[in-house]
Amino acid sequence: MTIADRPAGHDEIQAARLLLSRMGVAPADLLATPEARPSVPTFSAYIPVVAAAVGEGTRRAYGSYWHRIESAWGERTLDEPTPSEIEHLAAQVQAHAVVRRNSRGGRGAAENLLAALRCLYKRAEADGLIRETDNPARKVAKPRRLPSTRRALPHQRLAEVNEIAAATGDDPALDALLIRLHTETAARRGGALNLRPRDLDPQQCLILLREKGGTLRWQPVSPTLMTHLLDHAEHRGAAGDPGGQLLRYRPGAPITHRRYDHLWHRIRHHLPWAAAQQISTHWLRHTTLTWVERHFGFATAHAYAGHLDTTDHHANATTTYIKASLADVATALATLTGEPHPLATEGQHP
Repeated sequence: MTIADRPAGHDEIQAARLLLSRMGVAPADLLATPEARPSVPTFSAYIPVVAAAVGEGTRRAYGSYWHRIESAWGERTLDEPTPSEIEHLAAQVQAHAVVRRNSRGGRGAAENLLAALRCLYKRAEADGLIRETDNPARKVAKPRRLPSTRRALPHQRLAEVNEIAAATGDDPALDALLIRLHTETAARRGGALNLRPRDLDPQQCLILLREKGGTLRWQPVSPTLMTHLLDHAEHRGAAGDPGGQLLRYRPGAPITHRRYDHLWHRIRHHLPWAAAQQISTHWLRHTTLTWVERHFGFATAHAYAGHLDTTDHHANATTTYIKASLADVATALATLTGEPHPLATEGQHP
């Protein structure tokens, strides 16, 4: 009798049962007919499926990288590439990244490529096309993100930005409104572009910002900014379309991200320091939030920015106790703009 023919002993059976229980497998599962898994699609077939399922912001962020993946692996199935091949593709993308004034050696391109791949494979897991353990993108570490070079603008520099926006271009009124809107609210570009006339609350001087990740928040604005937003809606055709886009060109067409690109290109043309540092809308967010944090503390700046609580357990516990209210944000805004706000707390201005 060979070892294979010898009946298993009690200890061996117990060890096998213990191993199966730790794996989450019942003995009956070994006798069941294996489930038929759907065939794994190619990248060319699956990328359009994912692109149709995600939001516009995700498509815009990952679209060019999905195109690059399809060009390299279009006819391959999702389960074919190995972690080493993913790292090689990321290295290629990094090496051929467009060199700009603020480039960092293509690190951002490599990071975005891996993020785009992870988005694809996460969807494939959810659709039952691959197992989590078979996901090669999970086994590739993302490049370490370098600290941002953005910082708060000094008062004089911010004044220069406002002056150029309001005195040059084909629509100074629109550009000055954009700069004021982002300076007061620290909103992201998407939040401003998503604004609708119905998102304005003139009585309480609030606007509803809908930003990345599907977040919603009511943000205080000054009476002056509210007046200009209402006037803009009235004179550019948005007032008659409460559910349409608020910010528009003179003929009534909604603005896009391209308006921001043209605005900052012009500002950099007139201000060499802005060109050297590649100043953008996000620098206004840094400027406002830095000022709020210095004068009103972290909790108010956290709320002013519309940040979600971090996934860190201890940080979550802390922000639970120090969470700022809408009145705190309105008080910070009133101090920043020098205008009273209906929701600001009296006597709390520093």
